[in-house]
Amino acid sequence: RTVAVVCALIVSFTYVAGQMRGVGVVFSRFLEVEIETGVIIGMVIVLFYAVLGGMKGITYTQVAQYCVLIFAFMVPAIFISIQMTGNPIPQLGMGGAVTGGENVYLLDKLNGLSTELGFAEYTNGSKSLIDVFAITLALMVGTAGLPHVIVRFFTVKKVRDARKSAGWALLLIAILYTTAPAVAVFAKTNLIETVSD
Repeated sequence: RTVAVVCALIVSFTYVAGQMRGVGVVFSRFLEVEIETGVIIGMVIVLFYAVLGGMKGITYTQVAQYCVLIFAFMVPAIFISIQMTGNPIPQLGMGGAVTGGENVYLLDKLNGLSTELGFAEYTNGSKSLIDVFAITLALMVGTAGLPHVIVRFFTVKKVRDARKSAGWALLLIAILYTTAPAVAVFAKTNLIETVSD
């Protein structure tokens, strides 16, 4: 238990320090103040919300944040997938055929574009499928295990509800993490095709 508490404190401090620095940068640019002043302003706002709304209020705020972020990430991914492959699901569009009369898969097209520029094929990786799966799983479980996420599971009254929350968290994180490679393929293909020499 002592080791777990020490590890949680170290991870929490490191995570919160980065978050507060980010808040300081945002407020310093937005309000044209020093970064240290921006950090203090951010801390006061967080304290204000925590005192007024309690843990549940902060949880609902984070739910709203996630909804905005996933919407902002998924909408462009869906539309560029439709534009490039005709498939609205980015994860499937990444492996689909390119629209526009070409009879070639998107990844094959990106491989060709990469080799034309003198780089190795995009899909020429050295990791096995099991390694990629293990890394993805570690990222997903690690994200779900962040201190600010775990604490949210204790805002419900029943263990069953906490398990359901953990399941939803893993599902939504999986959607986010499996869309990222598709966005990378779409973006790199689009960049190579549209940027002039």
